[in-house]
Amino acid sequence: MSAFGWTTMHHKFRAKACSFDGFHFPSMKEGHRYLELKLLLQQGHITDLELQPKFPIIVGGVKICTYIADFRYREGKTLIVEDVKGFQTPVFRLKKKLFELCYKMRLRVT
Repeated sequence: MSAFGWTTMHHKFRAKACSFDGFHFPSMKEGHRYLELKLLLQQGHITDLELQPKFPIIVGGVKICTYIADFRYREGKTLIVEDVKGFQTPVFRLKKKLFELCYKMRLRVT
């Protein structure tokens, strides 16, 4: 742990964790995207910013898993669910397909 009370963790894809505004992000890329979205929120370009919204994935009445996105917000009347990825694993690609099928909307990957 550093003198500032936060640790640097190395992810298997070399991502470094960070914190902004008391929120922990598993990568600098995701943390910087949060700062971009925060600025867009302050400027009124987006509304209803939410971090790590949960989406149960239910197929045929059976809960398969819970997909946790990085962000959910509105651009005008459009609901956006977004995930920040430096590398798309096979598990992520599967969850993305399941999310889009169950929720009838595109997942924005940045």
